[in-house]
Amino acid sequence: MKKSLSDYRVLVTGGGSGIGEGCAEMLSQDGATVTICGRTPERLADAAQRIKKSTGTSPLICVADITNEEQITQAATMAAGDSGLLHGVVASAGGSLHMGPLHLADTEALRATLDLNVVGTFLTLKATVPLLRAAQGSFVGVSSHAGLDSFRFLGAYGAAKAGLDHMLRVAADELGPARVRVNSVRPGIIADELMKAITDGGSVLDSYIENIPLHRVGTVGDVAQLVRFLISPESSWITGQCISVDGGQSLRKGADYGAFADAIHASDPEMAWVYEPKE
Repeated sequence: MKKSLSDYRVLVTGGGSGIGEGCAEMLSQDGATVTICGRTPERLADAAQRIKKSTGTSPLICVADITNEEQITQAATMAAGDSGLLHGVVASAGGSLHMGPLHLADTEALRATLDLNVVGTFLTLKATVPLLRAAQGSFVGVSSHAGLDSFRFLGAYGAAKAGLDHMLRVAADELGPARVRVNSVRPGIIADELMKAITDGGSVLDSYIENIPLHRVGTVGDVAQLVRFLISPESSWITGQCISVDGGQSLRKGADYGAFADAIHASDPEMAWVYEPKE
């Protein structure tokens, strides 16, 4: 039986770990020819081996920094191959260089966080739109619940993901006539290597669980299933959406990262009043 994404060519940024790797694995499992890109060759090679072991198919690898326009353009060209077509893009590369009160943020760390999540996603979109237009393809950005609600001490990251969501909604409106669909997904807390310090337990995990109606953390597969759907022809009338995959946490409120912020900034006298209630 032909798999539903056979003949699809898909680029996954941040494909060397976590959600990006999980999406690449699921897309490969469904027959797509996947190219994973990231900044670290060793991580990409390890991820490719794991994906091959799971699916029997090894993804293509391209070392690229999404904040470098030339490099992400080369990655897009490689992913399309001789066909000149990209049927899907998963913009999963992202992260944060600051945790703590915004007024204590290092300016360059905040700028780098915005650059990685907003500008990097913009450059990925810019590089891939001509190839997506040729295939009438689908672009999926990986955002975060932190871009929707307030998460104490994740302000830089939340602002970056909110910017990503808005930018992709505008892109969906602009690219609709070309039949290119653009959506984003907002994962909640996901049990992967990047979030292990939280999912292993503690007050931050507690603040998550008490606000998740389904009362569990998510898995990489929970997100990858949604991404695969948004890449596939099954979602051909869905565009401009920011879809939460968070066990229902967005019905309530964000998590409190105070324990981590305190550990990072404990020696800073400016932290004391953050926790002291005022009349």
